[in-house]
Amino acid sequence: MLTDAKLRVMKPRRVLYRVADANGLCIEVPTSGARLWRFRYRFNGKASMLSLGEYPAVSLVDARARRDEARKLLNAGTNPADAARAAKVAQVEYAQNTFGSVAAELIDKREREGKSAGTIYRERQWLKNDLAPYLGTLPIKDVTAPVLLAALRKIESRAPETAHRARGLCVQVFRYAVATGRAERNVADDTRGALTTPTSGHFAAVTDPEQVAPLLRALWSYQGTPAVMAALKLAPLVFVRPGELRTMRWADVDLDAAEWRYTTSKTGTAHIVPLAAQVVDVLRDLHPYTSRSEYVFPNERSAHRPMSENAVNVALRTMGVDRDTMTGHGFRAMARTMLDEVLGFRPDYIEQQLAHAVRDPLGRAYNRTAHLAERKKMMQAWADYLDALRTSANVVPIKRKA
Repeated sequence: MLTDAKLRVMKPRRVLYRVADANGLCIEVPTSGARLWRFRYRFNGKASMLSLGEYPAVSLVDARARRDEARKLLNAGTNPADAARAAKVAQVEYAQNTFGSVAAELIDKREREGKSAGTIYRERQWLKNDLAPYLGTLPIKDVTAPVLLAALRKIESRAPETAHRARGLCVQVFRYAVATGRAERNVADDTRGALTTPTSGHFAAVTDPEQVAPLLRALWSYQGTPAVMAALKLAPLVFVRPGELRTMRWADVDLDAAEWRYTTSKTGTAHIVPLAAQVVDVLRDLHPYTSRSEYVFPNERSAHRPMSENAVNVALRTMGVDRDTMTGHGFRAMARTMLDEVLGFRPDYIEQQLAHAVRDPLGRAYNRTAHLAERKKMMQAWADYLDALRTSANVVPIKRKA
């Protein structure tokens, strides 16, 4: 019989050889020098051999225990090799059918279909940080509404809005699981109304020219990383959604044509942002610092990720601008109000530039190039007006007609 002492000194030879232990167990030593456990047996009169692992990862004691389990199967009329193959298949199926694997598969699918980088990044973060720790290894067919709700409530205790967004992702994950035959029903639907509804309200925004002027001066005087400094300057000038600004890619920007073309995060439609001369200048100044990243505003810790979704808001708080005064999203409200009430541009131009769902008199959605020439004039007029507010101590707003 084999001993650990014998096993430790076994050396490879010119040809493969085996040394028997007992009851069909042996160690096989190929020319590579590995020491492989084998169980030799006969089933229905046919000689067969089953792999039991490699020494020393599988000890002599463990190898004998595995042999004994295989012998029990033989005595019960089952081929141990067939049982081993079935166990491997079951392991693969289990790994592919957990909540975490189905959710990751769906997010990968959404990325291939062209969902925005910001959306995909947020969904992966929700899965990794908020859902996987509680649900990731559970077979998705075994996740019940109470189990899901318990996980969502752990998120809710920290971030109510994130809990609602994570629930929305879960609805899509279970819908996909049902469609692919890995769940029988969408249990996420049963959690509707179970979470506390966050207090809703408009994003805080400054819309009074007398208040906008000092805010702009603060934005332009902020001292931080080049990316954050540039993002603060551009936020009021381009007034896109915060997630779209922070995931802005150099490949989507044409500085010579003064245009930024991308797919909106909310509606998934193509959009064009005409870039005023001031915006082009800021981007040209930033280019030497971040051009090695695909993102115009890369994450401080990794150039392969976009800036944190809270970077602009954190900078605002650092400058002493509280959340009840202004948020990153509030620059959109600022532009919408002042372009209309102060500069007098047509509301449909403004709505198109905000990437809202604007339709023509026949009910058709405007395409991304609609009124592009007029919107270019509007964006330049807006940048000039903001510059005037920022650099002058006494700016009298003059309403004009487009």
